[in-house]
Amino acid sequence: MGIVLKQSFKNTVVTFIGFGFGAINTLFLYTNILEPKYYGLVTFILATGAILMPIMASGAHNGLVKYYSAQTGKSKNGFFTLIMILPLLVILPLTLVVWLAHDGIGDFLSVKNTLVKDYLWYLFLVGIAMAYFEVYYAWSKVQLKSVFGNFLKEVFARISTSILLVLLYLEVITLDFFLMAIVGVYLLRTLWMKLYAFSLQKPVLDFHFPKETRTIIGYGLLMVVGGSVSLILLEIDKFMINQFQALENVAYYGVAVYIATSIIVPARAMNQITYPLTANYLNENNFFELEKLYRKTSLTAFIASGILFILIVLNINDLFMMLPEEYRGGFAIIALIGMAKVFDSLLGNVNAILYYSEYYKWVLLMGACFAATTILLNLWLIPLYGIEGAALASFISIFLFNLSKLIFVKLKFGFLPFSRATFKVLATLLLLLVLFYVLQFPFHPIVNIILKSVLIVAMYLGILFRFEISEDVTGVLSKWLKRREE
Repeated sequence: MGIVLKQSFKNTVVTFIGFGFGAINTLFLYTNILEPKYYGLVTFILATGAILMPIMASGAHNGLVKYYSAQTGKSKNGFFTLIMILPLLVILPLTLVVWLAHDGIGDFLSVKNTLVKDYLWYLFLVGIAMAYFEVYYAWSKVQLKSVFGNFLKEVFARISTSILLVLLYLEVITLDFFLMAIVGVYLLRTLWMKLYAFSLQKPVLDFHFPKETRTIIGYGLLMVVGGSVSLILLEIDKFMINQFQALENVAYYGVAVYIATSIIVPARAMNQITYPLTANYLNENNFFELEKLYRKTSLTAFIASGILFILIVLNINDLFMMLPEEYRGGFAIIALIGMAKVFDSLLGNVNAILYYSEYYKWVLLMGACFAATTILLNLWLIPLYGIEGAALASFISIFLFNLSKLIFVKLKFGFLPFSRATFKVLATLLLLLVLFYVLQFPFHPIVNIILKSVLIVAMYLGILFRFEISEDVTGVLSKWLKRREE
């Protein structure tokens, strides 16, 4: 776990920096500089681009991670060439479709909000940029170099957005330029990722593709379904709110979801390095190390996501006080999405185990069923309950899908991610929730959040260290305390 801990720590630091800038953008800059309808438009563009990403990538990034370790010598050149070509097989026909059917697609997307129709190409370009970014990022991850790509993914776009928002506020740029520049940021990020990936492994065009080319392409196309399922579960709510509600509600929902999504940050950082390792263990049939990695990633991610959930719930009233009035009142959304994210973290690297194993077809079938369920639940619940209905639909779908993955791994591999330590962490989190629920400070909201958070985190880490609940956490804290004594 040495390389996992080292790169996971770096990725976590980078991801939290990115989250910090994202929080500034989401909670303060966007909400105070852009009109809610234009903030909703930006949220819709990025969410739709994310939904298009797995389709446009053609599963090339997943195929790269799964089959890279099986390539040797010159076969790597043909393999890399194949990976680079695969997305074009979808992007080029889709470009033609959008060109020919632009008005029809625009009319469909703008039934409720006519503003959306003018930005159809923005959605498409963001989708292309995200797709090739993931391909180049996977290129670096298989070299076990994930930190710089994580910086580009989590920090670069958000810092750039912060700068653009400030320039918009100062009237240095216009709103139209701002929207174009947002698309430009994602295109530039992809270019930078490409240059870095090629510096690690210089590509050599070779059209002598690997013997398992059909298998790789078939796997990649199936992973389009897998990637689409994941992003439908994550992003379809924002897309569908646009079909039933004013764009302003997309913005309000996006703020609440962003707060809750911070819970998954540590797990996302860890996954950047554990996914390639998982693929290697599966290729080597090393199930002992696979189970060990499964349990450690589950416990470590649960420790981090659990405390973030508690901190958000216990500080939410003070946080709402710092937001414009129209963005307050999303507690139900935050609670529902937050609990779903904690469950995501609790399952550790389960997605990698399933998607890189021989059972991925069954998992994709299950995922497609739950994606359809998500769409149907949104169609039912959004008209009834508005944006809270979208959150409830997401919670139900994510919970059931995660439960099915947990059961599937148990049936096929024979192991679960839980241990006694898992339940000790759960008990500690519940204890903190009860103890600090009634604690309120009479100071400025920022001061209140800092004071309460410091007390909660200090007590949490103290319990983890005192009872040695996590080997990894105890080791890190022991090293830190030893340095302090020196």
